[in-house]
Amino acid sequence: MADVNIVDVRKKYGRTEVVHGVNVDIKDKEFVVLVGPSGCGKSTLLRMVAGLEGITDGEIRIDGRRVNELPPKQRGCAMVFQNYALYPHMKVFDNMAFSLMLAKASKSDIEQRVKRAAKALAIEDYLDRYPKELSGGQRQRVAMGRALVRDPSVFLFDEPLSNLDAKLRVDMRAELKELQRRLSRTVIYVTHDQVEAMTMADRIVVMHDGVVEQVGEPLELYDRPANTFVAGFIGSPAMNMFPATVRRTNGAPQALTDFGVALPLPQGAPALDGQRIVYGVRPEHVVPCGENDGVPVTVSLVEPLGSQTAALVRFSEDSPEMQLLSAERLTVRPDEKIWVRPALDQVHVFDGDSGVRL
Repeated sequence: MADVNIVDVRKKYGRTEVVHGVNVDIKDKEFVVLVGPSGCGKSTLLRMVAGLEGITDGEIRIDGRRVNELPPKQRGCAMVFQNYALYPHMKVFDNMAFSLMLAKASKSDIEQRVKRAAKALAIEDYLDRYPKELSGGQRQRVAMGRALVRDPSVFLFDEPLSNLDAKLRVDMRAELKELQRRLSRTVIYVTHDQVEAMTMADRIVVMHDGVVEQVGEPLELYDRPANTFVAGFIGSPAMNMFPATVRRTNGAPQALTDFGVALPLPQGAPALDGQRIVYGVRPEHVVPCGENDGVPVTVSLVEPLGSQTAALVRFSEDSPEMQLLSAERLTVRPDEKIWVRPALDQVHVFDGDSGVRL
């Protein structure tokens, strides 16, 4: 068992607190991704779990054992870094075997564990090469293999794919997830890429300015973001959000935006007449429609994506742009007027002051 419990953990550098009372419970064999913008505290939190950073306050437990005072090698964790951290003067075999050599494992045990890890990662043919003779993806596999031979209870990944090209990142995402499934190990994975988080995680921890904004399964965060930060961070393209005031006169409720356009609200929208809100709708839920069914907009930019069409549109010259993502191939041009409507069952309403979901 390798549950990881992060209990009211704080981190200060001098008088500056960078992690503010984080609480996260990670289950055995779970793949949890810490995601957020640069500087949000996610890598600092991971390094505190690993024992590479001290904890100012709070507690970290691994498999029920408090590890605050334990050195990294006694925590049962293995970490894979963004920059691979391979020894350039050592061949792949020796890079992977180094921690076992320090632990004075037997020669036969080292050879067996290194070859087993190399086979799992499809790098058996590279054991006699130096890191400089490998591609970026192969180096990352070696770094993963070095962690794998230690047979840890918990794998810690700190943005391990950020140095790879786009296609290789996609391939490695699938390989990492499959490897975790086969090994049945707990994984804590840090990234700033929300697509990585959505495609790999069992659960996502969204962080911002040292605070956990929301924890949940990928589609839970996508469908019901807890606040405007999560709504804007999770999803690509990002959610359209407009400051507005609720109006409930003459029938159906509406959101009167600050730029003067009235947008429909769901009948049961949890907002009072006159309340300040943020009106949110994802690009794929902005639906082109007939002239009598929607709101007129002017097309600013069209991006044909093959199976989809992305577009930027404006309600007026003074309004912010809105993103539209259609599953159909739209035959529209810049400066052309079209009509759109939000899918009412997919409209998100947030409090105008706190940004919290209503």
